Amino acid sequence: MMIRIRSRDGLERVTIDNPHATISQLKAQIESQLRVPVQSQTLSTNQNLLLAKTLDDWTRFTDMSNPITSISSLNLTHGSIVYLAYEGERTVAGPTVNPAGSFGKKMTMDDLIAKQMRVTRQENPHCELVSFDRDAANAFQHYVNETLAFAVKRGGFMYGTVSPEGKVEVDFIYEPPQQGTEESLILLRDPDEENVVDALAIGLGMRKVGFIFTQTISQDKKDYTMSTAEVLQAAELHAEGDLKEWVTAIVKLEVNEDGAADVHFEAFQMSDMCVRLFKEGWFETEVNKDEMIDPKLSKMKKDVVVGVKDTREVDNDFFLVVVKIADHQGPLSSSFPIENRNIPVSMRALKDHFNRTKNLSFVKRISDFHLLLLLAKFLDINADVPALAECVHTQTAVPEGYQLLIESMASAS
Repeated sequence: MMIRIRSRDGLERVTIDNPHATISQLKAQIESQLRVPVQSQTLSTNQNLLLAKTLDDWTRFTDMSNPITSISSLNLTHGSIVYLAYEGERTVAGPTVNPAGSFGKKMTMDDLIAKQMRVTRQENPHCELVSFDRDAANAFQHYVNETLAFAVKRGGFMYGTVSPEGKVEVDFIYEPPQQGTEESLILLRDPDEENVVDALAIGLGMRKVGFIFTQTISQDKKDYTMSTAEVLQAAELHAEGDLKEWVTAIVKLEVNEDGAADVHFEAFQMSDMCVRLFKEGWFETEVNKDEMIDPKLSKMKKDVVVGVKDTREVDNDFFLVVVKIADHQGPLSSSFPIENRNIPVSMRALKDHFNRTKNLSFVKRISDFHLLLLLAKFLDINADVPALAECVHTQTAVPEGYQLLIESMASAS
């Protein structure tokens, strides 16, 4: 029988004579056929093994740690995939090479470029850590959980700060106009509104730092971390963001040990190679409607080198670099109704907000990005918006003229 072995080098095959072979015998065949020493191997049926970065992380994958367990007891049959992590490097017999020139195949410039376009796993992110403001993260996940029930996809742009050490703090999430379905997320971006958002961010001492999106319940049954469509969208936005610490975050439901569902946040960076391939137009973006698409694999327009093979299909996990997650209490609140959701935000919301926050100072009452975005629609983007945001950033008194204007807007609704 044939077992497929997926490692950092790509997908390879191992042949085994006995379908009831033990894990020890499988490891011996991997050493014999793929030249990975038995003592260096960690095997698992869980694809997350390939996302683990340290030896300690590898030891948590114990489903194939007992050498006398038979592979048939793990439901491994002809064609099954086993995931392999290993220490060190290995020498692999390369493909047969025909000499270039009059006796062999001539190499074109495209061939040479493809030979050099080697897709490898990026071990370290440029972003040391991403920390989410608790209120902002909760406002996003509460909506997709309680209102959308994770039935359709939702996305937003994350704004905050980047420290010199590469730590990203997310302090608010702007949700652009969009159309989400079970399988796709179409951003119907409004350049004018985004200009206002960026002007507010500058005044608040912040910038765009990443993209966050949800995966639906139906996606939980699929065996990928990010689908091909999600990789393409994330790579495009990362390339546009032009920030080496740019973070892509995923929010999804995961069933816990008790059978209940927990909301789960994951954070990644798209690898440097992924962003480069996207910028240079290597990704196949036109999909034939009749073709069966494997959502785990990204198709390339030309061959790339993965491990020791030339291929036009790259496992999406190769493009993901895991980022550690933390949380913090940022300078802004997130209690004001959020833009571009099912129910439009009206000036009535402003009146309700001011009635609810009477005991706070005026600057505290307007220290909410979503409230500032509503106000900004009635203010000058070049003068008023930065001035108001600057007051919130420094937590200094709001000039009386602005205060009177905002209060009159609230009371008029």
